[in-house]
Amino acid sequence: MQTSDVVPDPKRADVDIDVYGWVLEHRTVDVDAVAAGTGLEAEEVRRSVSRLRASRLLHVSPSDPSVAFAVAPDTAAEQLVAPLEAQIRDQRQAISGIREDLGRFLPHYLGRRSTGESLEVLESLEDVRGALNRASLNCTTEMLSSQPGGGGRVPEAMQEALRRDETMLQRGISIRTLYHHTARFNGPSQAYVAATSVLGAQYRTAHELFGRLIAFDRELAFIPVADGSWGAVVVREPSTVAYLCNIFDQTWDLASPFSAAAGQGLEEVAREIHETIIRLLAAGLKDEAIARRLGMSLRTARRHIADIMQELGAGSRFQAGVAAAARGLLEPEAEVEADGEPGQPIQHS
Repeated sequence: MQTSDVVPDPKRADVDIDVYGWVLEHRTVDVDAVAAGTGLEAEEVRRSVSRLRASRLLHVSPSDPSVAFAVAPDTAAEQLVAPLEAQIRDQRQAISGIREDLGRFLPHYLGRRSTGESLEVLESLEDVRGALNRASLNCTTEMLSSQPGGGGRVPEAMQEALRRDETMLQRGISIRTLYHHTARFNGPSQAYVAATSVLGAQYRTAHELFGRLIAFDRELAFIPVADGSWGAVVVREPSTVAYLCNIFDQTWDLASPFSAAAGQGLEEVAREIHETIIRLLAAGLKDEAIARRLGMSLRTARRHIADIMQELGAGSRFQAGVAAAARGLLEPEAEVEADGEPGQPIQHS
């Protein structure tokens, strides 16, 4: 019997309450008597009595079908809940059995790498998410995250990351995350930052990032695989992890707080994006590479490039570079590499 079959319909609750009250007082389910006493139609009374009996709220005498007793609601609830609780216990036992059975394979899975192996490649998204969840649970001090792009992500992934981050913050874990400047213009990213900032998480943005990285306690790091899939490389070697965290710290020191993305802050961000595109154009990067470097869509990047070309009165990238240099828009900087960051790797927050 399903719960929906025994719980009174809210639309009929008033009728059932009237009939229940009558039986409680008069201890009878004689249809005519109940109808006369409640002012209900006989057919309404019959249907109501049937529902109340199914809900265990009425007990009819086996020796006299017209005699009935109203049952206390908590007693009726216990009778209905008991089989459901039994099902839950059975399901929990089944879950424990599944975990125990499959857990026997874990040593074999982990045995594919030696104890001292410092790198592990996770090929599937499910393995990556599972590893991130385990790392979050085992984290004791801090999590560092560099998330290139404008902030657009699958809602389910964002909700999972939000729950994971909130749990860590409530445990006193420090969380610092780097985004591209373009994330400041992304509504979901703004909402995400607002939700976790109140719990102590810190966010900054930069016009360029070194790549995607998630590091826990400066002992364990996740970086993307080079093939552009959703896999990840887990790094445990101490010197390599320390090197990645140092790169993060240097970028963090030069980045701007996410909270400065209003008013003059947005104008400053737009100016930095504008100047960076000019520099990348002068370096000869293609539209696709510029879009990747700045964490924006190709369409948005091309719109910015078209505006810059028009502003500089240039008909080619070479002319744009010459015009920008003549106006003093190109400051001496480190050489720009022509390759953009690879793929769409791991995401956390």
